[in-house]
Amino acid sequence: MYAVVAYPVYGLAAYVAIMLLAFVGYNVLPSPPLLLGFIARSMSAYLALMICAAYGTIASGILNLLDLHYKYGQWTTARSFKYVGKIMMGVEFDIEPGGQEILDKTKPAVIVANHQTELDILMLGSLFPQSCSVTAKKSIARIPLLGWYMLLSGTVFIDRANRAQAMKAFERAAKTMKERQQSVFMFPEGTRSYSREPMLLPFKKGAFHMAVQGQVPIIPAVAENYSYILDVKARRFNAGKARIRGKKTLHGCDLLRPIETKGKTAADVDALLEETRGVMLKALHEMAQDNESKMISKVQEKKES
Repeated sequence: MYAVVAYPVYGLAAYVAIMLLAFVGYNVLPSPPLLLGFIARSMSAYLALMICAAYGTIASGILNLLDLHYKYGQWTTARSFKYVGKIMMGVEFDIEPGGQEILDKTKPAVIVANHQTELDILMLGSLFPQSCSVTAKKSIARIPLLGWYMLLSGTVFIDRANRAQAMKAFERAAKTMKERQQSVFMFPEGTRSYSREPMLLPFKKGAFHMAVQGQVPIIPAVAENYSYILDVKARRFNAGKARIRGKKTLHGCDLLRPIETKGKTAADVDALLEETRGVMLKALHEMAQDNESKMISKVQEKKES
């Protein structure tokens, strides 16, 4: 019994000690290697994720008993990760004016966003509205803590290897959206791009089929390219702030405007996909060219020179 309790505690203590040593080394050494900062913040990110997954499992279990998990389960866990991530990693996402209001008022909806790296989980922490659920690969349900939390909080699990089962999952999700007035969040690219430039991978159709089946609007959301914060290929992970495009900006972009699907059918899915992707890609390029983005790039280049 002692070993069952002691070994995990010792393991956690060793993990935290290594993480703190990496942070100290990165901040104290005169010319620390980028890899040291990458290791420190990556370890802090996974620790923050496990802390919030544990919290989410407990919170969602309690909310399940009250039949409130669909409304608050993922929202409360997402918000906890926003603040824990800011403290432990020094990274935050900021929604530009008007964006959160649309997300909070437009329900139900299918919210789609660009998918850059694992750090997008922190982006969800800032973006996620109440009464919303993510979709995830079916295999994630087997991961301790994270999988338990996702099961208890109403995650829509998709079996990507079985198209028929995936379509049934979308149908169930569309039905749940109507019955519970619950939105669904998806990354239509399907996988992370890890791109250093503002770009989008080709979109998969699942999110758009779901929106049409539920006759609910699509809300496009875009986080600027944040490779100046996390660049997995270069093993760089810095503190910093990334923006999520709001409703109205100096460029006149109305990104989070819902795209209606009422009256649309499966025949309209391709057109909806292209319209949504076009709007998101335009916003991504605009953000990369504005003054704030250029200033961040100059500061980053100076740090690394």
